[in-house]
Amino acid sequence: MTEQEMRAKQPHRREESAVEAEFRAMEEKAAAAAKDIEELADAADAAEETAKAAAAGTTQAVKEAVNRRIVPRKEHISVSEAPAESMDDYRTELESSFRKIREGDILTGTVISVNEAGALMDLNYYASGIIPAEEMSDDPHFSILGEVKVGDVLTGVVSKRDDGRGHILLSRREADRELAWGRLRKLMKEKTNITGKVTELTKAGAIMYLEGVRGFIPNSKLGLTYVEDNTPYLNRQLDVRVAEVDEENKRLILSAKEILQEQAIAEKNRRIEALTVGNVVEGTVESLKDYGAFVTIAEGISGLLHISQISNTRVKNIRSVLKEGQPVKVLITKIEGGKISLSMKAVEDMINTEKAEEEPSEYSDGGQATTSLADLLKGLKF
Repeated sequence: MTEQEMRAKQPHRREESAVEAEFRAMEEKAAAAAKDIEELADAADAAEETAKAAAAGTTQAVKEAVNRRIVPRKEHISVSEAPAESMDDYRTELESSFRKIREGDILTGTVISVNEAGALMDLNYYASGIIPAEEMSDDPHFSILGEVKVGDVLTGVVSKRDDGRGHILLSRREADRELAWGRLRKLMKEKTNITGKVTELTKAGAIMYLEGVRGFIPNSKLGLTYVEDNTPYLNRQLDVRVAEVDEENKRLILSAKEILQEQAIAEKNRRIEALTVGNVVEGTVESLKDYGAFVTIAEGISGLLHISQISNTRVKNIRSVLKEGQPVKVLITKIEGGKISLSMKAVEDMINTEKAEEEPSEYSDGGQATTSLADLLKGLKF
């Protein structure tokens, strides 16, 4: 072969070498992909083995299965760099990956998106969950945009494992029905104050939804005393407590009365603490008893005027000297345990003392008599 022929063939050989190199690269990529697929298959087998071992309770088998799954590839991390690992490090991941979700299960997740149609939930699962707006609450006045926000943690019952778009369909109101009665019993036991909105009225009381359950507040429990006209309570925010829970008959009774009573007592005690023993105050006889009278000395505050403290002279029948509605002046003699003791006799003594101190002296500072002879002889009989 001549030199020219050899030169002519050399470029052709170089071109064949480039093609072969490209094919080799493709073959290497294919081999690597095949290896990755094989590793994924092994991981799937290991996961299945781990699930079976976990169900059987063989901890050693679980560890071995996990180790097969987590051995690092040499090209990614060296053995010396790998941290010490245990089954506990992967417990959450394993439990989350292996759990099977069925219709009727109760799941809890975090809201990651919300609109008028519903809320998208992160369930810590490979599939996300959706709670449609109509499945949020039994409360007809519930507003999803006003009451649900991103970051809220909600609970729902699985109504469908796949809604056709890869989402798990949930019902919050169904979960409320199943879980609410237990929470309501706990609220009743702990006497917890809950703020809610009155959404409806009846002749006998008001309606308020708690935990998705329709609750009833009787007119006798709306205020400190029986409420004759409950119309001002519609759409009003009210603090209530759970008074009765009857899951079997689906009955929930609420009450605002006990909270209002406690608030009134606290306010009364605050005002009593502002009073001072020894002060003379004006009051009104509120009621009469055989042992004394109750006297109102401020709005909502009354004290006991014992029969022995009415006058310096003995009083046999209290109704002979006092009557209901009569204004009186009393001195506060004692305040203890929220109870106030009063005395009219002490006021009488103070008045008599003041009168005695104000009476003019028989003699002036100059020592001269201020009473005439005629005055001295006026009472004498001859």
